[in-house]
Amino acid sequence: MGRAQKTPTDPTGAFFEGLAARGRVPLLDNAKGTARFDIVSGRKTDRWLLAIDNGQLSVFRSNDSADCVIRVEKTLFEQLVAGRKNAVAAVLRGDLVVDGDWRLLVRIQRLFPGRGRARRRTA
Repeated sequence: MGRAQKTPTDPTGAFFEGLAARGRVPLLDNAKGTARFDIVSGRKTDRWLLAIDNGQLSVFRSNDSADCVIRVEKTLFEQLVAGRKNAVAAVLRGDLVVDGDWRLLVRIQRLFPGRGRARRRTA
């Protein structure tokens, strides 16, 4: 009897589901605000809203306004969540656009895996 094939996991959905499951992140204990991620793939834009309240994370699929709006191509976002790219460096290159409180992006950067951590996990 053959094994059932695993369906590929969407890295974007998996990232946000993982954040929702974490609930509280001590690295963000002093952070408050909302960030909306507008993740663009062709003509389609998926929107995720991340609310941070002193380290407590909540995640929603929403187009609501936010303190910080991060617009990024899906392929780049997948590289961010895999730890292969840095969000702040992507802003400086012009590959990622931030409207609103960009300092929130600097704090959110802590939620993405770092390059060294990503390599160790896959090794």
